[in-house]
Amino acid sequence: MRSCMSCQTMNSKFQDLEAKVEQYKEVLSAKLAFLTMPQPASFSDVVLFADNDDEYPVPVPAHKAILANRSPVLRAMLDNEMKESLSGTIKIGDVSYDVLLRAFVNYLYTAEVCLDQKLACELLVMSEKYEVQHLKDFCQKFLVSNLNLDNSLSTYTFAHQHNFKPIIDAALTLITASMDKLASRDEYTELKERDPRLLLEIYEAYFSKRAN
Repeated sequence: MRSCMSCQTMNSKFQDLEAKVEQYKEVLSAKLAFLTMPQPASFSDVVLFADNDDEYPVPVPAHKAILANRSPVLRAMLDNEMKESLSGTIKIGDVSYDVLLRAFVNYLYTAEVCLDQKLACELLVMSEKYEVQHLKDFCQKFLVSNLNLDNSLSTYTFAHQHNFKPIIDAALTLITASMDKLASRDEYTELKERDPRLLLEIYEAYFSKRAN
């Protein structure tokens, strides 16, 4: 009997491992497809600048071929007779500091980035604007997998502001399951004062969950 249970346990662990391997293979396949897209040879080099108040903004060099293939929005800017295409420079208006811009451009080349909560949120907004779907998915998965009581309300607020539904749903699930603990936190009080409408939506989901 014990031997049979041991076999079942080993079989279950093997199935879990097999599922993780398949998931990892999917991630690698997506990155490979992302990095091996054909690159048109008709583009020359380009320089990007963050839109900040620095007197001497740091240039981020790139190649038009890479930018055009990774982002439909950047491609449209470079493929037409817009000032970016003619001047060979692109000023990214929604980026306030150089590190964020470098992280974004580096991802376009490598499909790799070392994320924290702040960078994931900022890159997610950029990926939405410039239609870099792989980066968008990557940031959303990071934010969902790193949800906890400390960041659930702020993450929900951010996701709600930008309408990132997978994050909204995941954060709301955690919040409604932990209302007793969250109600005593400073973040809860701040949200109540700053955006009572959003807090009302949370309570509607909370009572709906309890009713079911």
